[in-house]
Amino acid sequence: MAKPFDIPATAAALKQGDRRALARAITLVESGRADHRALALDLLDALGTDRQALRIGLSGTPGVGKSTFIEAFGLALTSSGLRVAVLAVDPSSARSGGSILGDKTRMEQLSRDPNAFIRPSPSQAQMGGVARRTREAIALCEAAGFDVVLIETVGVGQSETMVAEMCDIFTLLLAPAGGDELQGVKRGIMEIADLILVNKADGDLKPQATRTCADYAGALRLLRKRPQDPADFPKAMTVSAYSGDGIAKAWEEMTTLAKWRRDEGHWDARRAEQARYWFHEEVRLQLLERLQRDPALAARLAQAEDQLQRGETTPTQAAARVLDGFTGG
Repeated sequence: MAKPFDIPATAAALKQGDRRALARAITLVESGRADHRALALDLLDALGTDRQALRIGLSGTPGVGKSTFIEAFGLALTSSGLRVAVLAVDPSSARSGGSILGDKTRMEQLSRDPNAFIRPSPSQAQMGGVARRTREAIALCEAAGFDVVLIETVGVGQSETMVAEMCDIFTLLLAPAGGDELQGVKRGIMEIADLILVNKADGDLKPQATRTCADYAGALRLLRKRPQDPADFPKAMTVSAYSGDGIAKAWEEMTTLAKWRRDEGHWDARRAEQARYWFHEEVRLQLLERLQRDPALAARLAQAEDQLQRGETTPTQAAARVLDGFTGG
């Protein structure tokens, strides 16, 4: 942030849909510097929460075609007059902390669409493959007037359930022959999916995709019914990001589900529940940061880590002693 950050001007530009202002604002909220955090909170307060987009989380194992699907899906939405923001979270190196951030190059057509905005972000080693500030970036995209916000996650396994805490509809993308019905019954990520899309349902893979879809549809029927779902959800479908088959139908199912949840009161209740979840998550993270910033507590933390490495204490005992010092106990 070489130039002074003007909160009122940035807020006004964001509300007018200024993409450059949005990019700068996301950079601000992603920063870990204390002065930037203070500015980010002021900006979010200035924007308010009066605008809401449809937040769609998209997960799937690497190589399933998430970026290709998002480009085809995003282009279909923009062609119908909708504004689409894509927050693509890239895995960060556990050693260097760096990320490739290659999603924008993989979505070449969508990145040139004036009604689309693509922002790759590093996961910063956060559990669930979702950057800590992604939910704040979502709020910025909503303030900028985007109708749909797509959150593409790293796709690292069952820890992906965290993305469900920041989206309205969670979509799981699978490849053909991705597992039989028993594989699909596995708990965790299957229990939070609203829509399962079996991608690459074209050419020689189409019969396999159809069988895989049937397997997962059967598995979904065995899961316990959730109160936030209408009678025929969650469901499995086939799509092809290559040919475009099933893309329009997938969007139709998403909008049908979103409308039902709004009409039945589940939408607002879920958003309130998510806000509560992230409040508790922020308290935990900020307490840890405060522990590390305080010199005396940081020293106690380092001492406890040394004792742990020497096998002189247990993690529970060490944590209790450090926190006793934090609370004055």
